[in-house]
Amino acid sequence: MLGVDDFLGRGRPVVSGAMHYFRTLPEQWPHRLGLLAAMGANCVETYVPWNLHERRRGHHDFTGIADLERFLTNAADAGLAAIVRPGPYICAEWENGGLPAWLRAADATAPLRCEDPDYLAAVDAWFAVLLPRIARHQVDRGGNVIAVQIENEYGSYGSDEGYLRHLTGVTRAHDITVPLFTSDGPEPSMLTGGTIDGVMATVNFGSQPAEAFAALERRRPDDHPWCMEYWNGWFDHWGEPHHVRDAADAASTLDEMLSSGASVNIYMAVGGTNFGCWSGANHDGAFQPTVTSYDYDAPISEHGVPTEKYHRYRDVIAGHLPIVSELPEPTPVLPASTVELGESVALADWAATLTPSTGPMPSSFEELGVDNGLVWYRHRLRGPREARPLTVDGLADRALVMLDGRPIATLERDGVTAVDIGVDGPEATLDIVVESMGRVNYGPLLGERKGVAAVRHRLQTLHGWECTPLPLDDIAGVPWGSTSAAAGPRFHRGVFDVDAVGDAFVALPGWTKGYVWVNGFCLGRYWDRGPQSTLYLPWPLLRRGANDIVVLELDGTTSTSIDIRPTPELGPTSAAPAI
Repeated sequence: MLGVDDFLGRGRPVVSGAMHYFRTLPEQWPHRLGLLAAMGANCVETYVPWNLHERRRGHHDFTGIADLERFLTNAADAGLAAIVRPGPYICAEWENGGLPAWLRAADATAPLRCEDPDYLAAVDAWFAVLLPRIARHQVDRGGNVIAVQIENEYGSYGSDEGYLRHLTGVTRAHDITVPLFTSDGPEPSMLTGGTIDGVMATVNFGSQPAEAFAALERRRPDDHPWCMEYWNGWFDHWGEPHHVRDAADAASTLDEMLSSGASVNIYMAVGGTNFGCWSGANHDGAFQPTVTSYDYDAPISEHGVPTEKYHRYRDVIAGHLPIVSELPEPTPVLPASTVELGESVALADWAATLTPSTGPMPSSFEELGVDNGLVWYRHRLRGPREARPLTVDGLADRALVMLDGRPIATLERDGVTAVDIGVDGPEATLDIVVESMGRVNYGPLLGERKGVAAVRHRLQTLHGWECTPLPLDDIAGVPWGSTSAAAGPRFHRGVFDVDAVGDAFVALPGWTKGYVWVNGFCLGRYWDRGPQSTLYLPWPLLRRGANDIVVLELDGTTSTSIDIRPTPELGPTSAAPAI
């Protein structure tokens, strides 16, 4: 069996860096991988998000940002080995931890991440498509893949040893011949629940490596000490500070691990972006949606710039491995400018062009066949009726309530979920526009449904609903030119000219909450509660000459323009947790 030593050279530790191909545009992969190699890394690691590749059951996509094989080839061209972590669950602060929403379309409580036959059938079908694509890039076939993971941090979630054995068997059955491994936190219960005989165990942590490796040795005395996730930064939630970690401290911990003879995967080595609606969420007593930026305070920033941490790491790694690559040229940036958004159209006008589903109860996103974005719920509320609380049960995650086209309240899960309404006449139109802010990606709430479960006016359940999905990954059907004066969320559009393409950042002073598209590509969510106040605009999305920019404002704006800026603003900082 060929593996790590055959690619890197015997006796050399693996110094790997995490880079998620799905968080960076394909045209940028060679530059980022070149930076990683120039830092001294000899390997790149990536997850594979199942839900990106199979958004609809049985329909697979490996093109564009989902072109895993192109990424592996680019890594080999940069002289990097590759570690692949196919899940099926990945966490990664990614929507639903990478699991497709359709797994619970028919049953909101369908078992996940265990030996349930229906779940295993879906996993087996997916692996039959995915694993051969990885297998042909293995080191024993002339490629660069040196190791493949079984599940991900399973000991933090479950204890089904049969499930791990099943995944191991399926992985081997699809000709994965390189070493397999698991990765878990160093706590005894995690290592007990997440490891399996015959598969190498690794540990994930951000500090105190000696203690973590000692815990691994107690559980698996014959396994090589390997930190599969060295958390050298951290991710951010909306409404919380931007996390950073002192570069000197992070470099010192890296040196301690390499000096001990351990192998390390730096998580993250290359920052990225949760484009579109792909950011996940946590729930630790309350819902905590993850921001659009996945900069992670990584040594290579979200926009591909080496940081102080990068240069300190390079110095550390040079003491343990030869560094043979030179830094690639930096990416140009656009000059600052302001763009007027002179056109607008109501979200209601777009919704009116789409065909709703109907039923006695509001359908969930999953039942409607959509994984994220918005759903417009409409009910004909019969009157007259006195003013009483309208309660939205099971709200996930945020809703604008309108009565006869007039916005009356914004509701949020773990916050206000009711508003008083009454009807004087014989009927009123009740609209509830629900936004998914990302499915929980870690812990027992994995696999939660989005939308609403029921709507009550005081004690009376309201029956009879039209449910219209609004697919934010494709806004080509927005009816520009409509002159409707409908209230509520609105699209705004403008054009800006570019003499030479380069990276940029979109700032939205005066705007509140919504989404931004450039030339039809969704950059992600913005929200004035921060911490980040700019969205990364990568150069491959731009063209010389005129470029379209569209903003969907959900809550209301005091501005008619946006700013193009040459530098990011990720918000006020606090120390990243050294877990």
